[in-house]
Formats: sequence, structure tokens, C-alpha cells
Amino acid sequence: MKQIIQSFKTGETILEDVPSPIVGPGQVLIKTTRSLVSLGTERMLVEFGKANLIQKARQQPDKVKMVLNKIKSDGLMPTLETVFNKLEQPLPLGYCNVGKVIDIGQGVTEFSVGDRVASNGHHAEFVSVPQNLVAKIPDGVNDEDAAFTVIGSIGLQGIRLINPTIGETIVVSGLGLIGLITAQLLLANGCKVIGLDIDDSKVELANKLGVIGFNPLKGDPVKFVLNNSNNVGADGVIITASAKNNEIISQCANMSRKRGRIVLIGVIGLDISRADFYEKELSFQVSCSYGPGRYDENYEQKGQDYPLPFVRWTEKRNFETVLAAIERKTINVHDLISERIELDDYQKIYGNINSSKSIASLLVYSEESQQSNSIKIRDSKTGNSNKKIAIIGAGNFTKMTMLPNMKDADIKYIISKGGLSSKALGKKHGIEYCSSNYKDSLQDEEVGLVIITTRHNLHAPIIIESLESGKNVFVEKPLALNERELNKVINALQSSSGVLNVGFNRRFSPHIQKMKSSIPEQSPKNMIATMNAGHIPANVWVHDLEVGGGRIIGEACHFIDLLVYLSGSKVSSVCMNALGLNPHENTDNASILLKFKNGDNGVINYFANGNKAYSKERLEVYFDENTIIMDNFRETNAYGIKNFKKLKTRQDKGHKEQFRRISENTSCSLIPEDELINVSRASFAAINSLKRHCWIDL
Repeated sequence: MKQIIQSFKTGETILEDVPSPIVGPGQVLIKTTRSLVSLGTERMLVEFGKANLIQKARQQPDKVKMVLNKIKSDGLMPTLETVFNKLEQPLPLGYCNVGKVIDIGQGVTEFSVGDRVASNGHHAEFVSVPQNLVAKIPDGVNDEDAAFTVIGSIGLQGIRLINPTIGETIVVSGLGLIGLITAQLLLANGCKVIGLDIDDSKVELANKLGVIGFNPLKGDPVKFVLNNSNNVGADGVIITASAKNNEIISQCANMSRKRGRIVLIGVIGLDISRADFYEKELSFQVSCSYGPGRYDENYEQKGQDYPLPFVRWTEKRNFETVLAAIERKTINVHDLISERIELDDYQKIYGNINSSKSIASLLVYSEESQQSNSIKIRDSKTGNSNKKIAIIGAGNFTKMTMLPNMKDADIKYIISKGGLSSKALGKKHGIEYCSSNYKDSLQDEEVGLVIITTRHNLHAPIIIESLESGKNVFVEKPLALNERELNKVINALQSSSGVLNVGFNRRFSPHIQKMKSSIPEQSPKNMIATMNAGHIPANVWVHDLEVGGGRIIGEACHFIDLLVYLSGSKVSSVCMNALGLNPHENTDNASILLKFKNGDNGVINYFANGNKAYSKERLEVYFDENTIIMDNFRETNAYGIKNFKKLKTRQDKGHKEQFRRISENTSCSLIPEDELINVSRASFAAINSLKRHCWIDL
């Protein structure tokens, strides 16, 4: 299928041929008929993509600080590689999509195949969208008008926050697409609406719609508002404009009456004068996109609706309200359409987007659009073989860590659910096929190894399917999220001819190899591993126990494996304590005590409350009156060991060696399977120990 994407590296806007998405649980698969270009938002993205590195840095000073901290902890070159890889990631454009439902995912009951729907899907011939971001289109609304649903909801949410009443004077500052729809919705609420914009054509259009329009370049907007409100001032101001200076917020404060309300939808300078707001006791609020539910993983991705008696207007109910307003002719969106462009001619919009005077540009999609879940990128390098590789998952780890270390591997497939990221990585690394359906690779006899780098909750199910298909499997940690999943994996492994590996790369680092070779095998050891893991916001999926499993099971398992390797013995019992008076199982600040079968002792400190400028990982081993210390996989030194030569390298966590081995021999066993299982059970035992306040024997 075809999809419009933006390159942040080159600044190009591209119509890319990508695999069609697969419908997931709780999602609706839509064949697009129309999509609306949000010129304001998409113009900003295009401008950012075309900016040079210095200009990009100036626009995102918070990201610059993060980069500087990463340089301190990880070194210059690894940090630059990360930054450039991030910039290479293509961004899908668009969020105002209309089409027909062609498939529904598990758990979807509200929609049926054939329904016409509006959603926040991208500019693509096919989109798969969570059900709470989709609304049915009434029979009285055509596809072109329905394309205004999502962008209309942005204005509607601003109105809900400003809470207008009949007879109030409300100013709309900025008469672009959102501003013109917002103004019409306010008129429908019985308000007197004043519209401000520096474009005369937009002011003229607003006047035709019943708005009192004014161009601030032709006079004093504050006096204009006062003159048109009996010198009372505006009861409320909704800012839908885009500007980098602070003039607009100052004007809005000055034109407001005492105790007036100001709501920001657009993007402006926010150097607020305390005097302006203090003397009038003004209120100011920023509106969040389409309404309640936006950016809430539970609402958007998991389909958990907010109960209507307590949250009357969610983003989905806002969608439905806008569609109802269009059907009743309460608002006129049809006359806002400036142009209708066929998808293949997209450059007629994006080629001059910075100078475009259009209000609303519609993209028109062909009825002949065809689904294809797999796209061939290049011919095979090696011909027929049963040792080719399929990579399931095309996220950051695959992009920034794995593929750069697998340059000589014979990769036939790279697969991502949405298709876009797999196409980008497939082109860059010369992979044969990009796909959105991993099941195709399991049926391909040429594929000998399946590599899984998806979200953690998909690891065990795909491992089991792959093993049952006779494939060798490499899965990025964790192996499973709980004992039930682990037992299913073990059963599949016992009945399969395939080999199972887990991405515990640290043991392959030259620093760990040097430590291992410097410690006599029979020496009793005290081992202390510290992970300065860093804070991850609570709404990120790794914290979700059903999806990521939490950071102990999902990440701390790396160091459990590392200590198993250095000990040369499996874990026999585990005890974990976590920070706080009432720690919970989803902790990311904990100390794990490990007892090994050979008597060795281990401590893993997994902390998320440290400073990111400090080394992320540190390992200390005490034995025979000697000490070896590894700092962040960059430097290893010893105390007490004669002739020990300090090892200093660029950061090397073992990924290069691990993936070299798996690329050269897709059926090799990197780590004994009983150790992989022991490490998984030790991570489960750590959580169980926290719950039960005791040691847990494995």
C-alpha cells in the first residue's frame, strides 16, 4: 500500500510503498477513501525535518540535555549513533482519516465490516486503528465532510474547557482550519464570536460564516474587542494560532474581561506577564488534543472507556459530536475545502506547504487500492537456503543495536505490525522482504532462524509458534513474563527440533570475558551488580505487567544471567527488597539477593532514581582477597591480581559478538537452555519474594 511519510533526516516528504497493516486485538482495519491534511501541524513537522542539526537542537533544548548526559555516561560515538538512528526513523503523517471497515480485531463489537468510519489514522491506503479512536459516520454525512471529524474535535475540546454560555463574547485568535471550525461551534452555542487573523482571505471567510472578523495588522485588536463587547472585554479567548513570539498571549490577556478564561489550542510563545493575569485574575489552560483519553494507553490502546456519568466527553464522544453537528448542518465544513488532490499527486500539497494559503486540503484515495502484507525489496543474495533469518519486530532495539551488528547475516524478512518501520529498515540494510505478517516467515522453508524483538507479552506466544514450525529461535529478553508462559515454552522446546536462545548479550562483552578468565573457577565469589537504570515514565509500556512485565522481569534479568555466567552455577534462592514503605511488584527500585548452588553470593541493585549522567552499569567481583571492577562496559580494572592489564574500550555490551555468532551459525546454542530457564525463574522468584517478604527457593 501507499503511505505518506516525513523524513526528519533529509526533510523529504515521501509517498512510500509499505506493507499493509495487520488488524490487532481491539482494532479496526480501514480502507481509506479520504484524509484531511492538517496544514498547521504538518507544516511544523515538515519544517522541523528540513531544519539542520543546530536548528533542530534549538527547537528541542530538553533533548539536547539528554544527549549531553548520554555522552557523559556512554561516550560520544555511541551517543551520535543513537541520535542519527533516531533521525532516520520515518514519521507517518496525518491524523484525519475516513474510510470503510474491512476487518475487525478480537474484542471489537461496536463495528462491522462495511461500516463507514472516521478515525485518527494516517495518510495511508489502509490503517489499523484502536476502536476508541474510531467513530461511525452518520448516513447524512459524506466522506469529504467526515474527514473534518478529528480536527473538529480539537476545537471542540478547547470549547469544552472554556465552558461558554449563551450570550458570552468569545474571541478565536487564529482563523485557520481549527479556528474556523471552533468559531462555528461557538456560534452554535449562542456566543458572540470575534475572529482574529492576519490573513484577509480567512477573515473574509469567517465573516461569511457569521463571525466578526478582524485583521490585527490593520488596527489594535484589543480596542476592536472592547468596542465589540460594550467595553466589557472578552469572556473567553481560544487561541488556535501558531506563532513563536509572546505578542498573542499578551493581547489575549489585555482583551479579556476580569476573571476571563483563556484556552490554548495552538502553539505560541508563553512568556506570560504576571501583571496582565494577576490584576484581572485570569485563568489559562492548555487543551490536550481531542479530549479526555488522549495519550492514555488504557483508553486508546486497550479500549477501556471512561464511564459516561463521570467523564461525559471523551475523545471518541467528541468525534461523534462533531459528526452529529455536520449532519445537522450546525457547522459548515464543506465550504472550507480548498482543494482535492489524488494521493499520487501529494506533492501538490506538500511541495509548497510552507507558502500554502489553503484552508483544507483533501487527499483522495483510489477504490482500486490493494492490500499486500509483504513487499520484496531485493533479490536473494544466496539463493535457496534453510539458514536464512526472519526478524519479528522493527523497533528501536532492532534498528539501533541489532541490525548494525548483523551486517553479514542473511536476513530474508523483517516484520513489523504496521509495516512502515520494517520497510525503512529493510531498505537501509538490504533485507529481501519487509512484511506486517510474521506467520508468512514461519511457513517459509528457507527461514532457519526467527529473531523476536517485539514487546515482551508477545515473546512466549511467538516463540511457541516458531518452535512448533521447526524454527530455531533467538528472543530478546525476557523469555516469558510468568511461570505459566515459561512452562508452555519449555513444553514446546521439548517437542521441537529447534534451538532456543535469549539475548543475554552482557556475558559476551570483552569486559566480562576478561573478568571470567581472571577468576579461578572454584573461588568463592561475592558479586555486586548495579544498574543505574534511569527513570521511565509510569505510562510507558514496560511498566505494564501484562505487556512489559515490569522492569525487574523485563530488564534486571540481564544481570541475573550475568552473575550466573560469572558464578558458573545456577541460582538456588532469591530474596528481593524494594524502595518505599509499601513497595509493589511493579517496582523499578530494588535490591535482589541471589544465592547460587555453589555457594556464591550475588547482589543486584536495580535503581531508577539515580542521575543519568552517572555510569549506567557497574559490576564488582570480590574473591581470594582480590577485586575486579567493570565500569559501564568501557573500563575494567583489578586490585590484587598480579600482571592484570586494565581493559579500556568504547562501550561494548557484547551485542557485536553475540550477533556475530548467531549470524554465522543460525542453529548454534549460545547459552545452555537450563541456564535460560533458571534465569527466568529467578526473576519471577524476585517478584514473588517481594510479595511474600521471604526468600524463595527455585
